[in-house]
Amino acid sequence: MRRITTIAFDADDTLWHNENLFEEHHRKYCQLLSEYHDAQTVETTLFRTEMRNLELYGYGVKSFTLSSIETAIKLTDGAIPAEELRRIIDFGKDMLAHPVEVFEGVPEVLQTLSQDYQLILITKGDLRDQERKIAKSGLSQHFEHLEVVSEKNIEDYARLFRKRHIDPAEILMVGNSLKSDILPILELGGSGVHIPYHLTWEHERIEDPPHTHNRFHELKSIAQLPALLISLNS
Repeated sequence: MRRITTIAFDADDTLWHNENLFEEHHRKYCQLLSEYHDAQTVETTLFRTEMRNLELYGYGVKSFTLSSIETAIKLTDGAIPAEELRRIIDFGKDMLAHPVEVFEGVPEVLQTLSQDYQLILITKGDLRDQERKIAKSGLSQHFEHLEVVSEKNIEDYARLFRKRHIDPAEILMVGNSLKSDILPILELGGSGVHIPYHLTWEHERIEDPPHTHNRFHELKSIAQLPALLISLNS
């Protein structure tokens, strides 16, 4: 294995909480539509709408809110009152205005690692919202590069690394999503550290984690990352 010189971090649910906000939206949304359909029907229909709209809207709260409105209209055959649509819009606004809650220990770990490694942040989603969260997190000073991308796949990662003149074999990617953060990096010849979050969006779930891959590692907490790097580069 090549010596690791660059550590790439995912942002949402790796450095700060994010999916819990969507989980709360789902709860309130299902409650709002409970007089029309059961929660399972609402959830299933909403997910299908999100997947259908992904190519048009991309990821993030705004995309989610538009799909929520479309789903509500569909499930009520257009009968949903304007006041209830306004409440769905307010759910989205509340998510966008929510404070950024950085995980415990993250600033200290980034400060420690930045002394010996090049740190980059790679996050996908709505540009304005991601920039807002990065700014409010107070973590930007630890990173040499901040990248907001519309998708995380092999082609996008490869293009980004070429632009930054980074050898994928010298990269360690840290993230909570096996599908978006880890598997593409392993495919490119890099290493991956999976730090699971207690909630995972259905679109990001995979059936076969790469536990037998020699460049794959799983940690319970980001606090364990410095020790892992010492062992990998020793």
